Amino acid sequence: MTVGKIVPIADVCNIEYGTRVVQKRDGGNVYPVYGGGGATFKMDTFNRENRLVISRFGMSEECTRFVAGRFFLNDSGLTISPRDGRLLQRFLDYQMLSLNDEIFSLGKGSAQKNLDVSTFRTLPIFVPDEIEAQQRIVGILDAAFDGIATAKANAEKNLQNARALFESHLQSVFTQRGEGWVEKPLSELCDIKHGFAFKSEFFTSEGDYVLLTPGNFYESGGYRDRGEKQKYYVGDIPRDYVLSEGDLLVAMTEQAAGLLGSPILVPESDKFLHNQRLGLITKKPGVTWINEFFFHVFNTQAVRKEIHDSASGVKVRHTSPTKIGEVVVSFPASIPKQRAIVSTLKDLGEETQRLESLYQRKLAALDELKKSLLHQAFSGAL
Repeated sequence: MTVGKIVPIADVCNIEYGTRVVQKRDGGNVYPVYGGGGATFKMDTFNRENRLVISRFGMSEECTRFVAGRFFLNDSGLTISPRDGRLLQRFLDYQMLSLNDEIFSLGKGSAQKNLDVSTFRTLPIFVPDEIEAQQRIVGILDAAFDGIATAKANAEKNLQNARALFESHLQSVFTQRGEGWVEKPLSELCDIKHGFAFKSEFFTSEGDYVLLTPGNFYESGGYRDRGEKQKYYVGDIPRDYVLSEGDLLVAMTEQAAGLLGSPILVPESDKFLHNQRLGLITKKPGVTWINEFFFHVFNTQAVRKEIHDSASGVKVRHTSPTKIGEVVVSFPASIPKQRAIVSTLKDLGEETQRLESLYQRKLAALDELKKSLLHQAFSGAL
C-alpha cells in the first residue's frame, strides 16, 4: 500500500493552455498541431514535447492522450505540470490517463462538449508522500504498458491478417478462374432499379419498417445494423419498395470512403425499405445468376475500382444504374459452380469472423487491463 494524500489538482499543478492558431496564417511543414483530438495541420514551430494532452474544446470520450515528440498545442487542449516538486511528470501523466472518464464527465454542452476548467482544477488526485514511491509505480506502469502495447500490436496484426486471408481468397477466385467462366457487362445480366424518395417527415427512431441507407452497408459489403441510429418509416409505403429476404442491393453514393458499390443481401422479408441512393439488382430472364454469388462479385477489387472510377462528384461520389451496367464481370455460367463458390466463401467467412471476434476480445481485454492497472496505481494498491 502506497501512503499519500488526496489533494485538488490546482494545489500541486500548473494548468497550461494551448495557443490559438489557424492554418491559413500559421501553417507550415514540420510539427503537427494537436488540440482536443488528433493532429490537424503542421507548423514550423512547436510549444510542447512528449506531453499528455487533455481536451478542452470538442471533447470526445478519449479526452486524454499522450503525444510523443515535438508538437504544437492549440487552444483546444491543455497540459498540466507539477508545481512544487511533489509530483513526477510521468506519474502525473499516468494519473490523468486514469482519470479520463472523470475528466470527460466534466464536459458541458450539447452540440459540443467543452471542459469545465474551474471544476477540473478541483479534481482530487493522489500524491504519494515519497518520490521513490512514484518512481516505483511509474516503473511498474512503464513495463506493463510496454508489454500491453506489444500484445496489442500483435493482436491488431493478427486481426488484419485474418481479414487479408479472406480478401486474398476472394480475389483469387475471380483471377484464377477455371473452365466454364464467361465475361459480360452487368447490363446484359441484370436490371438495376433506383430506390424511392421516402418523405423525411415520416422518419422515426422506431417502427415496423427499416429505411435502408448507405449507412447500413459495410465498406467490405454486408448489412450493418445501426442500432440506435437506425431509421424507420411510418408513412405510406409503395409496395414495390418493400424488400424481400435475399434481395441484392448496391450503394450508389459514397457516404464514407470505400462504400461506393458495396453490396448487401437483405436479411429479412417485409421489414426493409428500398430507399433512394440504393440500387436493387435483379437478374434478367434466362441469366445464370444467384444473388449470393454476385454479392461477392461486387466485393472484388476490380469491380469496386471500375464503379468508383466511373462515378461523378468531388466531395461525395455518385454512380448510376447505367454506369454500373457498363462494368464487365467474370462468372461461371453454371448455378452449381456458383453455389460451390458461395459455400466455400461462406465457410472461410465464418472462420474469419471467428478469428476477428477472438482478436477483438483480446484487444478489449488489453484495454480493460490498462484501466485496471491505472486504478490500482492511483488508489494506493500498487
